[in-house]
Amino acid sequence: MTLPVLSGVQEIAQDYDALILDLWGVVHNGVEPYPGVLDCLENLRDAGKQVLLLSNAPRVSTKVGVQVAGFGVPRDAYDDVVTSGDVTRLSVRRRDDAWHAALGDTFFHVGPERDWGLLDGIGVDEVDGIDKAAFVLTSGLRDDESETEADYDEIFGQALARKLPMICANPDLSVMRGDKMVLCAGAIAAHYEAMGGEVMYHGKPHARAYQVCFEKLDGVARDRIIAVGDSYRTDIAGANAAGIASLFVAGGIHGAELGVANGMLDADKVTEAATAAGHVPTAAIAGFFW
Repeated sequence: MTLPVLSGVQEIAQDYDALILDLWGVVHNGVEPYPGVLDCLENLRDAGKQVLLLSNAPRVSTKVGVQVAGFGVPRDAYDDVVTSGDVTRLSVRRRDDAWHAALGDTFFHVGPERDWGLLDGIGVDEVDGIDKAAFVLTSGLRDDESETEADYDEIFGQALARKLPMICANPDLSVMRGDKMVLCAGAIAAHYEAMGGEVMYHGKPHARAYQVCFEKLDGVARDRIIAVGDSYRTDIAGANAAGIASLFVAGGIHGAELGVANGMLDADKVTEAATAAGHVPTAAIAGFFW
C-alpha cells in the first residue's frame, strides 16, 4: 500500500466537516506561519468547516491564542483551541479516575517561566522543593536552548527516592523552533520513566485530549472529522486511537528525514516511514496548503 499524497487540502475538504489541527509543525514553526497556511485556513472557513486547534502546549488555551496571534494567525482563522495544559488542569481538578484521585495537593514544577501558574486555582499548591511535594509537574526543560535530559538526573533522582508520580503536560519529545530542534517535556518525562519513575501524560496521543475535542465538536460525526499533524507518534497515533481520519504533514518535525523540499513529497518514502513508525495516516501532504 502506498499512502495517498495530496497536492492540497482542497482535495479532501469535501469529505470532512471539522478539522482537529496541530499547531507547531503544521500551522507555525515557533516563529511564523508556514507558507500557505493562512490561505488554507481562510479557504476552510469560507467552506464552512470547523477548525479546532489541538496543541501539546503546556499552557492554557487563552495564552496559546495570544501566542499564535503574535505569530500572525488571526482569531477568526479557527473556532477554538484545546491544549494539553487545558487537559492537565481538567484532569487534576476533576480527579475522576483512580490515578488522579490518589494525588496529593502539593507539587514541584519543572518547566520554563512561560508555563508558571498552569495549575493555579484548582486546589493544589506549588512548593519550592521536592521534599515538600506530593507529585511532580513537568511542562518542559527550564532552558530548552541548552539543557538535555541528563541535566535533570539529580532532581529526578530525589523525586524517584520519594516515589513521586509525575504529570507530563506536554508529551512531545521535540519541536522545531525556526530551523532548530529543541527538546520538550515528553523527553524528560520519558527520562524519568527510564529511571523507574511513574508518569501520567496529558495531550496527544492520549485519549483525554480527543475527548475534550469531541465535546467541543458536539454534533459532528466522527467519520466527518480529520486530524492534521506532523508527528507519527502523537498526531497520527492519537487520531488512529480515537478512530478518526488523519492527514500527515510531512514538512514538519519529520521534514528533514523525509526529504521534503519545495512542496514535493515522495509517497513511497512517507509510506515506509509511517509503516516503520506503526502509525499510518489516511493521507499525507508536504505542507498545510490549500
